[in-house]
Amino acid sequence: MQIETPPTEKPYEKAEGERRGLVIVNTGDGKGKSTAAFGLALRAHGRGKPVRIFQFMKVPSARFGEHRMFEQLGIPIEGLGDGFSWKSQDLERSALLARDGWQKAKAAILSGEFFLVVLDEITYPLIYGWLPLQDVLDTLSSRPSQVHVCLTGRRCPEEIVALADTVTEMKMVKHAFQAGIPAQRGIED
Repeated sequence: MQIETPPTEKPYEKAEGERRGLVIVNTGDGKGKSTAAFGLALRAHGRGKPVRIFQFMKVPSARFGEHRMFEQLGIPIEGLGDGFSWKSQDLERSALLARDGWQKAKAAILSGEFFLVVLDEITYPLIYGWLPLQDVLDTLSSRPSQVHVCLTGRRCPEEIVALADTVTEMKMVKHAFQAGIPAQRGIED
């Protein structure tokens, strides 16, 4: 490790632009995309802002740690899918669930009722061809000006990356799974 001298001057100038809703993307092969989006949701909720979370690959009955906590806090979180694609008994049904779920998410975004809408794992139904990319782009572009949207998932389409205001790519350096350590409650779910 190299020791650094702490900065004594602010390393940036204050932004002078207008505050408006942002399109935020958390993508990449590293862990933490959904976790970061959920942290953003908690931050907004803590400021009294209305938040809505849609999970495109989770089942409606999912009861992972985030579901339990968001329920306690009164933050709506809705599973729109039927789980991982390799567990699906019917990929056509999975695609239909994604399209139906997108209509719910689209309505929430365009309603203007929410400060933040999280579209967790939306990249998967996009890259599988289950959702029309142009409809997602049009919705993001035409949303009310105060609505923030956070999209998560691996391999985010370049068109969304180009439209987004903030894009973070999580890079996997090392993961416990590679060492044979299985997913654990409270860490992965």
